[in-house]
Amino acid sequence: MATKVIMPQLGESVVEGTVTRWLKREGEQIDEFASLLEVNTDKVDTEIPSPAGGTLLKILVPEGQTVKAGTILAWIGKPGEAVAEGGGANGAEAVPQAVQESTQSQPALRAAGRSTDLGFISPVVARLAQEHEVDLAQVKGTGAGGRITKNDVLAYLENRPPEAPHPAAEAAPEAPAPWETPGEGDLFRPTELIFGAPPETIPAAAPPSPPAYPARQPHPTPPPAPPAEAPAPALPGTIVPLNPVRKATAERMASSKRTAPHVTTVMEADLSKVVAHREANREAFARDGVNLTYTAYFVAACVAALKAYPLVNSTWSEEGILVYDAINIGMATSLGEEGLIVPVVKAADGLSLLGLARAINDLAERARTRRLKPDEVRYGTFTITNHGISGSLFASPIINQPQCAILGVGAIQKRVVVIQDAIAIRPMVYLSLTFDHRILDGALADHFLAKIVETLQNWV
Repeated sequence: MATKVIMPQLGESVVEGTVTRWLKREGEQIDEFASLLEVNTDKVDTEIPSPAGGTLLKILVPEGQTVKAGTILAWIGKPGEAVAEGGGANGAEAVPQAVQESTQSQPALRAAGRSTDLGFISPVVARLAQEHEVDLAQVKGTGAGGRITKNDVLAYLENRPPEAPHPAAEAAPEAPAPWETPGEGDLFRPTELIFGAPPETIPAAAPPSPPAYPARQPHPTPPPAPPAEAPAPALPGTIVPLNPVRKATAERMASSKRTAPHVTTVMEADLSKVVAHREANREAFARDGVNLTYTAYFVAACVAALKAYPLVNSTWSEEGILVYDAINIGMATSLGEEGLIVPVVKAADGLSLLGLARAINDLAERARTRRLKPDEVRYGTFTITNHGISGSLFASPIINQPQCAILGVGAIQKRVVVIQDAIAIRPMVYLSLTFDHRILDGALADHFLAKIVETLQNWV
């Protein structure tokens, strides 16, 4: 009997994955537990082993397609063995026809409360879905834990193609215009009735009494616009296909800018004491097999600031601001032309400088060699991006949703500064904090960033 190859759930909250590459072709032999395909979830590539030995009889999900966990990806069995064509991108198992027709005939309107498949649905989301006949199963949630928010529904409505009007809707009488209900007089009439309109659009009325003021003349009809020129031919070029990492990065960055009002504040820090401490301890850390980088200091400073101002360690929701108990620091890591990925240092507030440096070394190395696990890029509560590696002095990073803020670290440079009315040369760095203005006001954001600067400048 043929064996199903199932899309696994590669993390606690990972519900779908993208088939990036099949390592075997249809008709080829494969051993049990040998690598069969690669799957990308949250920018992490994972090799999926074969659940059985035999011949790869049928591939149901092609490369580049995203499907839910539990979907049948392929069949493995004996040569010539018959297999079902079901599964694939449409689901893990065949759905009875009656259920499909019932589902297609009417959107699944959800009530407020907790749904077993969609999680918590707020009254605002439920009302929007009912008013606009939105099937919430088709809406991608960007809230905490994948929860569907009001903005998710509004974004879905903006991108939803217009539907053909129902015949009954066409025959229904139109509601009176707002200006016809408040009262009488020119203030409450359409402007075309005041300034003139085509005769067929003006309702018949009794001859008016002579006005006490000269009647307004209709505006002359403007001449027709000249015909538009034919669009210029597209410039020649080459299409660079989107890999899963680049596509996911683009979607999340665009979604973040639509979701949260971004504001950026910038401060400067003197790293003299940090540089001195690093130089004095690099060899000791190296004996423990750890490379002491500046990133460990910035993570430690962020932990101190998040403890002092816990509201920054939060996310926005329709029910209120959710302040996290855990402090999990994400580190934006470049993957070259493919995009970037953000591995997360979990429970960073419980680690020493040595522990932070060891965790950072491990995550950065496995990120660049594509060996991260899906859960290692999830559940971050605050993110740091070190754009100074490429020489950038300061930038305005985009918030890593659903977090509240992100810290940008510029290049460390020796600059001339004034200290106690004396000119000195110090290793300086620009720090930029981009924050969600729904959660933080400028004063609190500045206090938070100032705490990071204070921690770095007074490092012991």
